[in-house]
Amino acid sequence: MTEEEKIFSGIMFCPGDPALKAIKLKAHKLNLDYNKLYEDETEERNAILSELIGSLGKNCFLQGPITFHYGSHTTIGDNCFINFNFTVQDDAKVTIGSGCNFGPNVTIVTPCHPMLADERKEILCADGGIRRLCYAKPVSIGKDCWFGANVVVCPGVTVGDNCVIGAGSVIVKDIPSDCFAAGNPCKVIRKLTEADSMIHKPEILADNSII
Repeated sequence: MTEEEKIFSGIMFCPGDPALKAIKLKAHKLNLDYNKLYEDETEERNAILSELIGSLGKNCFLQGPITFHYGSHTTIGDNCFINFNFTVQDDAKVTIGSGCNFGPNVTIVTPCHPMLADERKEILCADGGIRRLCYAKPVSIGKDCWFGANVVVCPGVTVGDNCVIGAGSVIVKDIPSDCFAAGNPCKVIRKLTEADSMIHKPEILADNSII
């Protein structure tokens, strides 16, 4: 089993493995290339994203700067807007549904490390070698979610469809669909309902209309 296959199997792997380091180096270089471009250099930016991200849907906009650790382990659906300083440490797979919006400084992380200091430093591997190992848990975000600024998504979390996550939240547990959730740790505040419609805020809706 390769080290990448170990990641996807949810078992300990060696992040210093040469094959994994090659994937990460490619991604890190592409991050830098993307972040050097102006946002209206769309053709060049799209070309980089096609190399960097495992699967990217139609009509997505990544403001930049962006930081993907592997890139190839991430899937993003259609019509997503991603604001400044988006960071995805996608050792394990990260799946983002269509129609999502991310505020500035959103971070998604998948890797985990042993809790005990000695075990973080070294593990005796099956081949007799002693290496620094970690493991990773996938993250899944449903469609049509809105994440406020500075949200952190922790390893193994699933967020359902149509969720709103308050700014500064740290998501450590799954969030069901159609919820407003916030806090550290992030908790469901309430279900989203028709009462949340902008139609009930005419002073803000002004002369616009709900479709």
